[in-house]
Amino acid sequence: MRKLRWVMDGGGFWDLDMSTPKTLDGLASPVPGDPLPLGLSRGARLSRPRQLQFTQLFMNAPFLPTFSQPHGFTLQRVLSLPFSHNWVVFLLGQFNLQKFISSVKNSEEKPVRVSSWLKTFGSHLKNKSLYALGLCSEFQLTPDDTLLFGLDSYDYTNKPRGKAILHHKFPHHDLTVETVYPGLFVDKIGNYWDVPFSMAIDLASSTTSDSSAGYHLSAHYTSGSPKQFESIQNQNDIPRALLPGLTFKSVFSCRKSIDIWRSETPKLKRVQPYDIFLSDPRVSASGMIGAAAMTYFGENSARAQTDEDGEHSAGLFLQASGIKSSFLADLFGSISFTAQHGNFQRPFLDLSRFQARLDFPSGSKFLSGATRLTQDLLNSQKPNSEAVQAVCPNATLSLQQQIVGPISFRVDSGIAVDLKNLEFPIQAHEPVFAVEYALHVLGSAKAVAWCCPKRQEFMVELRFYET
Repeated sequence: MRKLRWVMDGGGFWDLDMSTPKTLDGLASPVPGDPLPLGLSRGARLSRPRQLQFTQLFMNAPFLPTFSQPHGFTLQRVLSLPFSHNWVVFLLGQFNLQKFISSVKNSEEKPVRVSSWLKTFGSHLKNKSLYALGLCSEFQLTPDDTLLFGLDSYDYTNKPRGKAILHHKFPHHDLTVETVYPGLFVDKIGNYWDVPFSMAIDLASSTTSDSSAGYHLSAHYTSGSPKQFESIQNQNDIPRALLPGLTFKSVFSCRKSIDIWRSETPKLKRVQPYDIFLSDPRVSASGMIGAAAMTYFGENSARAQTDEDGEHSAGLFLQASGIKSSFLADLFGSISFTAQHGNFQRPFLDLSRFQARLDFPSGSKFLSGATRLTQDLLNSQKPNSEAVQAVCPNATLSLQQQIVGPISFRVDSGIAVDLKNLEFPIQAHEPVFAVEYALHVLGSAKAVAWCCPKRQEFMVELRFYET
């Protein structure tokens, strides 16, 4: 949800890395689900050091703020060291402003002179726990190959976070190889988990067509015992997807998009839209259907038999307990609807955008529930609540409204349906509120300040070519 992306991102609804102020690079990987998503597939994104560099050079912003519990309010800044035309090193620094102010207020010293104040501030600034440092090196090996190394150090742990990522663009495919140690993952409840070592390889077909077929191939290896990093709800059970083991996944999908209505009113002449991707009023719909297959080797093979809610997994399931391996295959689908009014050219209220998405992550579970529900209705029986729950999709709603000029307000929220909760069967799931500032001189770019009340997180980011 904190990605603030409109669906169908990248031609599918795979889990993309989530934005989070918990780490210096601003990323956390979602715990992979069954039977999808792949867990590594992601859209193009400007790295955190690149975002800081851009705001410092072109927006005259010396710092970017972030907030998270229990760390508090922090400020980030980057120093770039270009060694050559294809190699740049970033030194990313983070200062905990809230912790610094608290330490000054709680100080027993009561300075009365300016020099005494400066001396007191200086002594507090020497506190190493106020700082976090990150080193990031990017190599442009070829026009199609990018290699990134990162190492982050924090005051709350003696173990730095390291990562190595290789991106390669084929003519019609994208290859990503990633190694992280430890890797930060977040489950659907909102708890963060550290996995000592994680390595993933992902090959995805790429297309810009509104109607196309695509596939994803992925291999994911984890080792070591996961430990809870931070939690917003008490949970002692480790997500089975993070247990040590090797996972192979393959997904094939077909996607179709149609325009129900598109405005034929001409745009204002000699007035550039604040965002070229949001300049066409229209009503459209898109749908996707596909199949996913996974093979597990290791301790994580037990996860295929039951999902994260402890229920028996739907779909085709095979298990070889003697060698700790299992196989799971299932269908999935997704439907989305988008409506937009305005060309985003005028200074006031010229953009209203609504989007709804319905995801069906398990086709076999949906068909089983629909069959049982149909039988109950034909037999004039009261519909079974479990059958109704099985056919309920995962819903996502997004609403964006221009306020003035390039500034717009946006809210993005999931809709959770739990028929076991008789008092509140329908609830908003992790709503995210954001204020966006479109950088219209770049065609399609924006600065986004978002907050997630449930996770108590706030962050300012840059987004390019995202709608």
